Amino acid sequence: MRTPLGVIIFVSLIGLLDTYVFQAIRSISETATPRTKTILYTIYWGLTALTIISFLLFVYTPPDFLGKKTRTYLFAILIGLFFAKLVASVFFLIDDIRRGFQWAAGKLIYNNPELEQMSGDGISRSAFLSWLGLVAGGSLFTGLLYGFSNKYNYQIKKVKLAFDNLPPAFKGLRIIHISDIHSGSFTDKAEVMKGVQKILNQKADIILFTGDLVNNQSDEMDDYKDVFNKLQAPMGVYSTLGNHDYGDYTSWPKNGITKEQNLENLKKTHAEMGWRLLMNEHVVLERGGESIALLGVENWSSKARFPKHGRMDLAHPGTEKYLFKILMSHDPSHWESEVQPKYPDIDLVLSGHTHGMQFGVEIPGFKWSPVQYMYKQWDGLYEKDKQKLYVNPGFGFIGYPGRVGILPEITVIELI
Repeated sequence: MRTPLGVIIFVSLIGLLDTYVFQAIRSISETATPRTKTILYTIYWGLTALTIISFLLFVYTPPDFLGKKTRTYLFAILIGLFFAKLVASVFFLIDDIRRGFQWAAGKLIYNNPELEQMSGDGISRSAFLSWLGLVAGGSLFTGLLYGFSNKYNYQIKKVKLAFDNLPPAFKGLRIIHISDIHSGSFTDKAEVMKGVQKILNQKADIILFTGDLVNNQSDEMDDYKDVFNKLQAPMGVYSTLGNHDYGDYTSWPKNGITKEQNLENLKKTHAEMGWRLLMNEHVVLERGGESIALLGVENWSSKARFPKHGRMDLAHPGTEKYLFKILMSHDPSHWESEVQPKYPDIDLVLSGHTHGMQFGVEIPGFKWSPVQYMYKQWDGLYEKDKQKLYVNPGFGFIGYPGRVGILPEITVIELI
């Protein structure tokens, strides 16, 4: 069996990174006893060996080996260790740059006895920076482990949105907005049901889901249709597709099912749960003798790696006569790239997709996540002129089986 180049590169990176981090560990343990050093070094390199073995198991074993839950957590721990060491290495690198400048100064200012002596004996590492790096990396890894407990910690976020052109009959309309269920990642059906019950407890008028029902395959919903079909509201449940729903991130066919059949099966799943899937179209919502338009498009992204299946030119015609319009579009980059410049009569856009990267800080008055360097609109409410966008950070999770700081959200929007 040939070893893929990517595997060789990643294993080499692990080896180089661990060797670099080890220099700092060896530096701060200089005063330890030989026995303590032996124990410390054995544990360190033992974890490195386990990391490499675990990675190779993921690459060369079938998906059912060890079971879905075990594989998911092991992979998350493996990646967590890698990034923790990467963060620690930033501090070690700063220290090495400092040492390099000192060494260079010692050579250039050769007549300075102190620097000449320092240059000859070598410049020691900074214990402060070494410890700071290890603490930073350790804190990141500890946070990621703690985040495992947050993946089903569903938060209710209530938002009131005011619109001057909202028909009076729709004042007080309560919308549940959820996104990014990613059923293929779930491992605890009872916890998911608790999240669904939280949605039902809000007694909303309408429920809107903005895409990514599955990770790749429609059959990921087989064990969860009897959970999500419980979502009901007086004005209905409406949904759209996200980038993961097209099955673009796996190879086909699977179990005799083609990629095209998989998408058709997923559409049927929406219908079987009683959800009205909007495929580049609109529906009219009526209340108290007045009407508004609800549009739903397939995935449309301004990012090159994501598909542009959305067709506003199909969904929008016929909505001109309605004073108020809501658009469901999975990727928030759609709002700034196409909706704002071409469709200024869309009042409210609901999106998801970013997950808030499942990692960040969100406190009153401040929020941050690495995903904001990829998406300008990534979590919460955004406004420009009379248009508004709300980005839901997701109900589910994918890849990392947890959340740190950015929790799974059930958004309750009240129109006023």
